Amino acid sequence: MRHSALLLALVALPSPVLAQPLTGDEAAEIDRAVTQALARTGVPSAQVAVVRGGELVLDKAWGKASEAIPQARTDLPYQIASNSKQFLAALLMMLENDGKLRLDDKVARWLPDVSGADRITLRMLLAHTSGLQDYWPQDYSFADMAQPVSPQDIVRRWAMKPLDYEPGTRRQYSNTGYVVAGLIAEQVGGKPLMQQLRERIFDPLGIRPHAMDDTNGPGFPQGYHRNALGPVRAATPPARGWLWAAGELSMTAAELAIWNQARIERRLLPREDWEEMERPVRLADGTASGYGLGVATHLVGGRRVVDHGGESVGFLSQNSVWIDDGVAVVVLTNADFADVQDELTHRIAEVVLPRSPATDANEALRTADARATLRALIAGRFDPARFTSNARHYFNAQTLGDYSASLKALGPLTAIGPTRPPRMRGGFVNRVFALQFGQKKLLLSTYAEPGEQGRWEQFIVMPD
Repeated sequence: MRHSALLLALVALPSPVLAQPLTGDEAAEIDRAVTQALARTGVPSAQVAVVRGGELVLDKAWGKASEAIPQARTDLPYQIASNSKQFLAALLMMLENDGKLRLDDKVARWLPDVSGADRITLRMLLAHTSGLQDYWPQDYSFADMAQPVSPQDIVRRWAMKPLDYEPGTRRQYSNTGYVVAGLIAEQVGGKPLMQQLRERIFDPLGIRPHAMDDTNGPGFPQGYHRNALGPVRAATPPARGWLWAAGELSMTAAELAIWNQARIERRLLPREDWEEMERPVRLADGTASGYGLGVATHLVGGRRVVDHGGESVGFLSQNSVWIDDGVAVVVLTNADFADVQDELTHRIAEVVLPRSPATDANEALRTADARATLRALIAGRFDPARFTSNARHYFNAQTLGDYSASLKALGPLTAIGPTRPPRMRGGFVNRVFALQFGQKKLLLSTYAEPGEQGRWEQFIVMPD
């Protein structure tokens, strides 16, 4: 489940953006950007909401929501996955205000069997600094996800494993930590998590999100997947329970925009709580982690950007708030490939906030291995010894066939290079490479075991 932080270089403006509707030219430019992105990548649909100056100035949907819903609509809830995390963080702050817990309480107070429970605080869970290993770092559904799971099952299987690092010393994204936090919220609040979220957050805001598991069926947007440049296929959702407190919500872009308006206006929670959620947590050595409580925060070009991304099987989302400018952009898609949500956030924000292009950090790590592995897949060769059991499950006969057929048609691979520095997640090293096949540009998203010869846990080619 992605938490992609949109690191865009911004140009400071002489004055904030004024509260005003989109002009005809602005609306046309956004429409053109979305239409072109969907046509180029094959992503079936997108739903977009824009807040400017405290007002919802755009709420629109493009494309196909599902095989049974040929026209996407703004009233259809899309899966927002890890964008759900900020709501759990807000709920825990409300429970703290009730005097029922403190964010610096230890997990052992409620779940003593969790590894490191006597050293992990609730704040560490929310800030991804607990050391608990992530149970879903992959960008695909692994074999066990075909069977239902309970939060307690996830805790037993992943939160009782040895810690990846000493709590508080590093930041490593962990969905496991949010499942632990959700169980604690239920104990403290005395009600199911979804009921607490409805009563304390959604009802006061006048929005009606759904539990994600309830939207994996008729009448809702369908998720889609693509193997390399193969055909766009309907994705098979995981069984019930796998996302729960780590990303259990489905909602419309406009509903997420209402939450963004509350953040901008400092409503529903005290101002100091909003500020605490957005303040990057500091690690044990005093360095800032870049992540607060349920959201990432960046100071870029003199502007604060509070954002988060989300990924479930067949869905990607991006929610970004330029907090001091009263601007927010929500992009929801029903595809787990192509990163259209990031691209459109960038392009739409350029319409409402003039900015300079982003500058990517490039670092050559394991590039030769990635090149050799990719060329082997294109040639139809698959070496099981270079892949973990999960990756071997992912590369079934259909996937291998789609990779070889679609990529071989592009001609030789002419260039490959990393797009940013590597980072750890779920015990694996995550790297993203830019690929060039003649004039065609693609991306390669990888996870690998640490070390020069670490096996590939993920090796996914997608449109740029």
